Amino acid sequence: MEINGVLIEDTFAEAFSMHMNRTIITAYDEDWARTTALETTGFGTSVIMTPSEAGIEYVLKPEESPDGRPGVRVIFATGSKGGIQEQLLARLGQCVLTSPTACAYDDTPDIAETYPVGKMIAMFGDGHQVKKGPIDGRILWMLPRMSGTFVIQESFGRTKGVAGGNIIYFCKDVESGMRSGKAGVKAIEAVEGAYTPFPGGLVGSGSKPSSRYKALHASTNERYCPTMKGIVPDSFVPKDSNFVVEIVI
Repeated sequence: MEINGVLIEDTFAEAFSMHMNRTIITAYDEDWARTTALETTGFGTSVIMTPSEAGIEYVLKPEESPDGRPGVRVIFATGSKGGIQEQLLARLGQCVLTSPTACAYDDTPDIAETYPVGKMIAMFGDGHQVKKGPIDGRILWMLPRMSGTFVIQESFGRTKGVAGGNIIYFCKDVESGMRSGKAGVKAIEAVEGAYTPFPGGLVGSGSKPSSRYKALHASTNERYCPTMKGIVPDSFVPKDSNFVVEIVI
């Protein structure tokens, strides 16, 4: 099919079930909330070799956040139930607690199980932490830190979600590929419930689930590599395309 002059192959995209959490990170301004969110979701591209998938889902206005400040909603996804608690403890404890003015609240829908992540992180307060609430339905822990009081919700939830959907697009060159890719990711960020876990939301090394080497579970998808057009007989890359990018959603 063709939309706005772009040829689109109407085909399938892989997808698989994951255990997920959705967390709101707030800070004194949107830029710092986003900076904290990017740090918190780092090393979260693919469960092939990272401990979890992670990414920014949605940017909240102050009136939409639990504490009336700018916020960013992030999603974490793991293959195991226990992985969610482990990742929340590490990422919120090391990246949100340490970020000046940042605080963290759970925003997971359809919760299947909760974990006392906030209560555990609050122990950093060394006895000076205080439990408050419920406030607007949330039990909160407040603990002193150099940049002021750190607020974190007592429990964080786990739910089921779907990961792995993807779009592969072919471009004439680097400039057109990166420009259109960044525009696509920005559009996806405006869609609630969706996130793009790779660097800037773009994948430059799409993989296939196999390899000629026994130690590897995935390897480069040579049929989508522009430099392999004249080498592999079944290349998918059009003749006039020299840059291929994937967006995993």
